[in-house]
Amino acid sequence: MKQLQLILVGGFLGAGKTTLLARAAKLLGTHGHRVGLITNDQAADLVDTALLRQAQFEVREIAGGCFCCRFDQLITTVLQLATEISPDIIIGEPVGSCTDLSATVLQPLKDLHADCLTLAPFSVLVDPNRLWEVLEPRRQSLMHASARYILRKQLEEADLLIINKRDLLDPQEQEELLAATRDMFPGKPLYLISALTGEGVAAWLDDLASPGNAGGHIVDVDYDIYAEGEAVLGWLNASATLTATAPVDWQARGLAILDGIRQAAALRRAEIVHVKLSLTTPTDQCVANLTATTGQPTVRGRLDEATAVSLVINARVEMAPDALQAIIEEILRSLADNGIAVQIHTVRSLSPGRPMPTHRYASVK
Repeated sequence: MKQLQLILVGGFLGAGKTTLLARAAKLLGTHGHRVGLITNDQAADLVDTALLRQAQFEVREIAGGCFCCRFDQLITTVLQLATEISPDIIIGEPVGSCTDLSATVLQPLKDLHADCLTLAPFSVLVDPNRLWEVLEPRRQSLMHASARYILRKQLEEADLLIINKRDLLDPQEQEELLAATRDMFPGKPLYLISALTGEGVAAWLDDLASPGNAGGHIVDVDYDIYAEGEAVLGWLNASATLTATAPVDWQARGLAILDGIRQAAALRRAEIVHVKLSLTTPTDQCVANLTATTGQPTVRGRLDEATAVSLVINARVEMAPDALQAIIEEILRSLADNGIAVQIHTVRSLSPGRPMPTHRYASVK
């Protein structure tokens, strides 16, 4: 197999990793690169995978655990992409609730697969609001302390730290955030980008092409706290078909579903880490996101004149998975009050188990 560059982009749930992967793949494609993508989740039926496929990207999905616990499957998937599409670059996004990737993924890749893989410096993407929760620990937050611990460890192990959603910050907010981040993580290369608009993405990609030591930081991780930080999350993936007798404002329906989840979480003082849903027809798609209980849902795309759509929901909320499933099933049933028939195809809910990495290296290779 020819030498491939592997770019891993870590970061907490809701940081915008999939948007960045799509933006990077498109930009690399305009420069003549053939790019494969790998998504990763605790369960199947990812909105992100469907989004990337609908955008005509070559994408494969690894479900059932993070790259660290599915290391052999990661290698198999890389080899499949190499055989099927002959890429020169593969970009992967690990599960957003995982950390310790330098020790459990990057070092074994360097040690065992240097003959076919060249690793880019490990990039970690972060949402500005979540970043402030690390920079100012006393800042009010509904997120569990053990989940914040995972986020902090992700930032510590990054070779390159990328602050996303620049388009949502005014110049003063940008400077304050950059200054505080440099104070906490001195010497760490820092980028301020917007994956949505593309601002700053090209500069990051240019720097990835320069030689660098991937996985240069192995951090001390308390696996009991780490396991607790994952276990506090209820994890739900669901798919359904929605059918109406007349055209529906599906964007408004999608936002209403997210708002129903937000209200239910707020009543329980449970933090929404990320809820994403997609509504698709054979030709069109809209996607709605919510990344905090106190946040506001956003929606992109339109579905005009459609009477039937496919719905996929991915929800990660700090509550028991059965409670989360009950909330979402009730919200879907309530659509009938608006004349929409709901056929639920799959519902999977879980709390992630204790991380059990295939490998863990104690030092940088």
